[in-house]
Amino acid sequence: MDLTIHTTVLPHVDPDASVAFYRDVLGFEVRSDVGQGTMRWITVGPPGGAGTSILLAPPAADPNVTEDERRTVNEMMAKGTYGWILLATRDLDATFEKVQAGDTEVVQEPTNQPYGVRDCAFRDPAGNLVRIQELR
Repeated sequence: MDLTIHTTVLPHVDPDASVAFYRDVLGFEVRSDVGQGTMRWITVGPPGGAGTSILLAPPAADPNVTEDERRTVNEMMAKGTYGWILLATRDLDATFEKVQAGDTEVVQEPTNQPYGVRDCAFRDPAGNLVRIQELR
């Protein structure tokens, strides 16, 4: 079998703020932006990397999601417990400084974890946890 990871999905509540974070703070390119208002589906990814992408999507946009489920998703997003992603960089300190300068909510400064990685963590505008791990 020949499989790759193509796209992962994170929710957004403010598409313009999400684009600003992923494009301007993290340096990703916007590959597509469809829809209007808060019902926009935005694909971002590393510059020049046509491979893996992040799809920023309206939360619980599926018409089969109940109002109770939609409310639960919104509550989890507000607490930062709904979506998360793990990114990687060769220079964690420089990346941390750049992201922190973007007026981003810092969850954890660069730390050597007991399980063998060095990483840091932020929240994106929707409350999603963005962990950045240092490649060794």
